[in-house]
Amino acid sequence: MPKYYPINEEAAKRAKDMNSFSDYQPGSATAGYRAMVDEAYAAAERQKARVDPMYHDKIDALVDRYARKLAENLNERNVIDARVPSILISGGGNFPVAKKHKQNAARDRNYGEYAEISKLLDKIRSVGMGGISADDDLAVEKLTKKLEGLESLQATMKAVNAYFRKHKTLDGCPELTPEQAEKLKADMAQSWHLDKSKPYPAYLLSNNNANIRRVRQRIEELSSRSEFAGWTFPGGEAKINEAENRLQLIFEEKPDANQRQELKSNGFKWAPSQGAWQRQLNQNAIRAAARIDFLRPEDGTSPYQLQPFVKRENKEMSR
Repeated sequence: MPKYYPINEEAAKRAKDMNSFSDYQPGSATAGYRAMVDEAYAAAERQKARVDPMYHDKIDALVDRYARKLAENLNERNVIDARVPSILISGGGNFPVAKKHKQNAARDRNYGEYAEISKLLDKIRSVGMGGISADDDLAVEKLTKKLEGLESLQATMKAVNAYFRKHKTLDGCPELTPEQAEKLKADMAQSWHLDKSKPYPAYLLSNNNANIRRVRQRIEELSSRSEFAGWTFPGGEAKINEAENRLQLIFEEKPDANQRQELKSNGFKWAPSQGAWQRQLNQNAIRAAARIDFLRPEDGTSPYQLQPFVKRENKEMSR
């Protein structure tokens, strides 16, 4: 069953009265919102039918987040629309032009947030269909399974090569089915298979071993995400948002043009839905923030040196 969040019908009625001569139909704002949520839940169920059950909790979380944020956005939109009447309603005399400009700016921000919320539908449709993203709550679990597969493949290739080296044949190799053995024999007969002394060339083992190291490194990095620490800086705060997997920079006042350019050049993007400049939470994000002088704490300490993973590394090096 879809989970709906409250829609402010009074705000919806006021917004309608301020912008239209027609009467507001009671419950229409709630009905419109619920129709949109129903479509999102239908998309979620279709996606769950396509992917492994291990992804279902993530899909459920995304569709619930969509329903909640959509309700917040629509309620805010109605509040904004009710601030200043349409000129068609009020007439041109003494029309509050300055207030209307502010209302339009607020509408633009609200629509920007709505665009970000709509992207959650694309996320729902893509869950379980691509690679393993650091944003995925199951990333460590999936990478661990991938690592197990790579390690198993490495062990198999080594064992098959050892069997062939000893017996000069693949017949009876316990690591291979008869079909696999025949396919491997056919591969060895190809002109590109230069080293006939081993079924699996050295480069295959080398490449697979490199993949094993890479996946282990990603698991270690993702497993240490909870070891990141936020900090305050003059005029703002650096926040560790593990739920969103983001390093978020929240300013008391809008950064000036030079500061915004420096944030962009270091990979930070403005997220209206979060009210923050942010980038994916990892060690590189911390390093990028540490390069920006106006993000340093008042005592001038590097944000990088405040991180638990750095303190742990320094402690291990000092032993």
